[in-house]
Amino acid sequence: MAVAAGHHVVLSNSRGPESLADLVAELGERASAAPPVEAALAGDLVVVSLPLYALRDVPAAELVGKVIIDTSNYFAERDGTVPELESGAVTVSELLQKHLEKSKVVKCFNNLYYRHMSLLARPSGAPDRTHLTMAGDDAEAKTAAAEFIGSIGYSVVDAGPLAEGWRFELGRLAYAVYTDDTTERDENGIHGPAIRTADEVREALAKATR
Repeated sequence: MAVAAGHHVVLSNSRGPESLADLVAELGERASAAPPVEAALAGDLVVVSLPLYALRDVPAAELVGKVIIDTSNYFAERDGTVPELESGAVTVSELLQKHLEKSKVVKCFNNLYYRHMSLLARPSGAPDRTHLTMAGDDAEAKTAAAEFIGSIGYSVVDAGPLAEGWRFELGRLAYAVYTDDTTERDENGIHGPAIRTADEVREALAKATR
């Protein structure tokens, strides 16, 4: 979606650039692949999407001053028990911000099923454009993230600072807001996609309880 919107994209994973060769070829000339450190250096805006247990693998020095979109979720059975998260002392994205203390973390996309991303995207001004949840501590970073998110077909609802990111973490009403529980489940047990207006998203955030 980013490539289609005219962005140059550098892909990276833990298996090495060669494992991404087919995907890069499919995406075309605006896409390339690199090891994590090189990809971090290349990006003006960096999307971090990895299991929470691998958080420390994110290269901090190369991301100083950059805007980071964090898509992470906490699953204790996968990531191990994290007392700070269990107690509510911090949010998932605040943990990443602590690791990337000189970067500007914005939380988004953690509650949007990847198979639904292209199905829900709409052009700017479309009456049925979906609004995504977003949180962050830096106003300029949130503006930059919102501009990118807008370019790939979504508007945003600002949930506030990273400390409020719990409102759309796993188990909250706003976590599953983009699925429609009246539709059939797919092979992964996920219901079909649901378009959400700004008011619907704000209502889901406001109803969140701890």
